[in-house]
Amino acid sequence: MERKILWAPWRGEYVSGKKDPGCIFCPPETELPDEERLILFRDEKVLVIMNKFPYNVGHLLIAPRRHVAELEDLREDELLAVMKMCQEAIKILRKVLKPHGFNVGFNLGKVAGAGYPEHVHLQLVPRWEGDVNFLCALSEVRVVSTHLITLYKKLFPYFQKVKL
Repeated sequence: MERKILWAPWRGEYVSGKKDPGCIFCPPETELPDEERLILFRDEKVLVIMNKFPYNVGHLLIAPRRHVAELEDLREDELLAVMKMCQEAIKILRKVLKPHGFNVGFNLGKVAGAGYPEHVHLQLVPRWEGDVNFLCALSEVRVVSTHLITLYKKLFPYFQKVKL
């Protein structure tokens, strides 16, 4: 019987527990280009970034620009900007990826699964019927069928047209 191997070398960084220093939602303006940081959109109030370790194709993170840890500490205009961007991102993902549904939510605090509990952010995960398979049930491995940069290049032009 031939042994089959599922290669996902990009997962090594996640599995090893190495994290980028600093906050991913507060990137310095001068270091890396937005494409390398997977930033799809930013204005004075909100940032949209692709999840580097996605649960599914098109998994986005939407955060206020201001570094705030708690949802209840957001100003009304920041909360509105995050939610309006969520609406716009859903429209874009529906058009480009045609998912059957979405998971939308906040993981508040480390115990709730927040990977960056120091900066509140909304998770937007497109879902398709049958997208859950045995790998995530047995070993916390997910199969993502589209390369991040390929997807970034598809989504980026749509996000550049967004006006909040």
